[in-house]
Amino acid sequence: MKKTNRFARMLTLGLALVLAGCAGKTTGTVSDNETGNASNPSAVQGQEASSQTSGQQTNETDSEDAPVVYFTSDISAEGLVRIYEQLGWEPSGKVAVKISTGEPPASNYLRPELIGDLVRKVDGTIVECNTAYGGSRASSAMHRQVAADHGFFDIADFDLLDEEGEVEWPVTGGTRLTRSIVGSHAENYTDWLILSHFKGHAMAGFGGAIKNVAIGMSSPSGKVYVHTAGTKTKGSIWYGDQDAWLEALGEMVTGVRDHVGAEHIVYINVMNRLSVDCDCDGNPAEPDMHDIGILASADPVALDQACIDLVYQAPDSASLVKRIERQNGLHTLEHAEEIGLGSRTYRLLNIDE
Repeated sequence: MKKTNRFARMLTLGLALVLAGCAGKTTGTVSDNETGNASNPSAVQGQEASSQTSGQQTNETDSEDAPVVYFTSDISAEGLVRIYEQLGWEPSGKVAVKISTGEPPASNYLRPELIGDLVRKVDGTIVECNTAYGGSRASSAMHRQVAADHGFFDIADFDLLDEEGEVEWPVTGGTRLTRSIVGSHAENYTDWLILSHFKGHAMAGFGGAIKNVAIGMSSPSGKVYVHTAGTKTKGSIWYGDQDAWLEALGEMVTGVRDHVGAEHIVYINVMNRLSVDCDCDGNPAEPDMHDIGILASADPVALDQACIDLVYQAPDSASLVKRIERQNGLHTLEHAEEIGLGSRTYRLLNIDE
């Protein structure tokens, strides 16, 4: 592995994306009239803010002080293990592997055949929480059946963190939340591997490491608490202030990080099946852009930002970019950096070189 000039690397990667992007095109697009915040001023602000990322600009730097994000284009079980090993992470106790089990019948969750080797390598337990919006994973019995149907029981032990209740971990330094409300079984784990499928999201614009923790580790009432930016723990998750809920995402993650310790949590994002829709959608739009790779970091903000930059650099990402900008998705990263969750500036190390 070697470090190359970042502008040359961007040019090389861009050419590779053009060549790769010719395959697998479909018709999944984003409509201007989708349910969401198309008329919300924050969406317009998001379009303005995103100009810093568009045009193949990047938050990548050569500074040795910046957090490292590792990249491989090898989306395979072997590639996933290899990029994990670059992190040099040594869990000290019981490992939780946080994934999304995926909403039936056709979501783009990470398949067991892709993640199984890594889960076994860390001797991890796959963990999830029940949903707050109905669907097939709203109760423990239904959720366990989905996890079994999707093959996760075949590769590891499975634990629903909120099956026996919830606990609260304090959030400090935020403007929206005072606590993270997580499934009570979270207390049983010392180390966390946050294994996320990077994709679009109807409410957040995109979903990656930050959302996988902020919503994925929250109990149903905790999910409502985050979605409503700390205003309630029961009722509808639909909330009028878009920027406030985006800010709550990062604040929830700070509560988790501070409780478990930053050295006990690492993050991996898989950039395949890049639909505009989340894995909580059982019938997502078919991706109309090509797969990109796998990225890993100890910094969730740097990791999600690097994924965003690669999306904006891709020649066939118009639908996903539109979804991100419509929801002002970059504000999640702006606020997360402001409150000290991580850095939007990063060093990208391509382990394929």
